[in-house]
Amino acid sequence: MSIFEVLERHGTAALFRFVGAVVLFLTLHAVRLPLVILARILEGVMRRVDAFAVRQATARPTRPINQFFTPHAQETHGAYT
Repeated sequence: MSIFEVLERHGTAALFRFVGAVVLFLTLHAVRLPLVILARILEGVMRRVDAFAVRQATARPTRPINQFFTPHAQETHGAYT
């Protein structure tokens, strides 16, 4: 069905409603596109931050955790020894 057949059968108002719906559809997708790109960028940044946090949380300590007591004093004078 061509535009002229729609115009003849349903009238000018129906044709304008259809064109308006198509224009609204395209406008909403044009507005949505930058938001989707921003969400993808944010997802990538959050993945990197998460990976960094996991690496930091699971890394073995390189020095004694309790800096006020030596490891020998903790073993011999602990509360449960």
